[in-house]
Order: sequence, then structure tokens, then C-alpha cells
Amino acid sequence: MNKIYYLASCDTCRKIIKALPKDLDLAFHDIKQNPITESELEELYEMSGSYEALFSKKAVLYKTLDLKNKNLTEEDYKKYLLEHYTFLSRPVFVLNGQVYIGNSQQNILKVHKALGLV
Repeated sequence: MNKIYYLASCDTCRKIIKALPKDLDLAFHDIKQNPITESELEELYEMSGSYEALFSKKAVLYKTLDLKNKNLTEEDYKKYLLEHYTFLSRPVFVLNGQVYIGNSQQNILKVHKALGLV
């Protein structure tokens, strides 16, 4: 099943979702209302190859906790991802067994190609 992990209160996520066709067969997972589980995170890890790839260094908590000045390990990234939804780089699309992480223009173009929209 194709899926998007997103944050409903995120303007960028809402804009990206709004641009998608309404009839798309996509499961929507709001990570604030329904926190990501360890097994879901493991699945994303298997596809992405690292927890750091899934981790948002733009998160306010990243700066607040001064994490940029710490040597974080993969286990640290995993712990933080499970602790608070804001650490997940969003949106995360899982499409046909591939993972697309983040909201860069290049990544969203890849998502649109994978969905056959371009």
C-alpha cells in the first residue's frame, strides 16, 4: 500500500497534498495524531538505509536541544524519531516499495513521476 507520512498542521505538507489528485490510492498518516510506530520506522529505515536520512535537522527541537553540537549515532536518530514527531523529515512517501523523504522540489518531482503524474 502506498502511503504518505505527513503533519496536518504543516503548510508545506498541506500544499504538497493539495497538489495531488483526489482519487489517488494513498494512505494518509498524520504523524502528530497517530505517532509513527517502531515497526513503521524500521520499515522506513530498511528502504532509506539510515535513520539520519529520515531525520529533520530543521526541527525547532533540534536547535533547542543543541543536537547539532552532539555526535549523534544511528541509534540516537532512531530514539529521537520515536520520541517526537517533529524530528521526521516530511513528508515521507512510500510508493511501490520506494521511499521519498522531504519536501525538496527535486524530491516532490520524483514523487510525481512515481505516481505517473508527470
